[in-house]
Amino acid sequence: MHIAEGFLPPAHAVAWGVASAPFVVHGARSLTREVREHPESTLLLGAAGAFTFVLSALKLPSVTGSCSHPTGTGLGAILFRPPIMAVLGTIVLLFQALLLAHGGLTTLGANVFSMAIVGPWAGYGAYRLLRRFGVPLMAGVFAGAFVADLSTYCVTSVQLALAFPDPSSGFLGALGKFGSIFAVTQIPLAISEGLLTVLVMRLLVQSSKGELTRLGVLLSGNRNRTETEAAAR
Repeated sequence: MHIAEGFLPPAHAVAWGVASAPFVVHGARSLTREVREHPESTLLLGAAGAFTFVLSALKLPSVTGSCSHPTGTGLGAILFRPPIMAVLGTIVLLFQALLLAHGGLTTLGANVFSMAIVGPWAGYGAYRLLRRFGVPLMAGVFAGAFVADLSTYCVTSVQLALAFPDPSSGFLGALGKFGSIFAVTQIPLAISEGLLTVLVMRLLVQSSKGELTRLGVLLSGNRNRTETEAAAR
């Protein structure tokens, strides 16, 4: 991830674009509503998008036609929920395809599905699950960023295996090969991204406590004070 321009068969490229479109449309509506109702969140939205753009622009060669890099989508998913991250991630991927030759237009749907849809939903799910069981905020943030990153590459492995099944072992054989190659670089990257996301969240806790409380990241009342103090340590 990103899958390079023209790498997927046309039918696969179209299918992933169709699968991604409803999530992006829903995300655009959610983003519009957020900005209209809470214009003060614009700066934080921009920061979440910039964080994704910068991290996902750092690429390391992984397999033919693809590369490994952090995704940066976990932070935005935790702050604004996965639907908004779907449209922010799409904007990031579109600009990277046009300006950096990173990914491509024909593979945009596939890259959006893995990085801007599945990654944020998986990361947010991990974050919410841990928080529901009382896990500290920063541990939940680390888990959310780690899972968002790693799940993106699991989906990319599936996409590549579907497009290029192994001649002898078919889809499962190709999935094992793509997944194992990605894992060599992606697991350390996912850990690094989790730690970096925790550092960024610590800064946000100190500078944007009110906004994080409104977004539900920090709890209100006395519990908010206790959690803020713990997160800032």
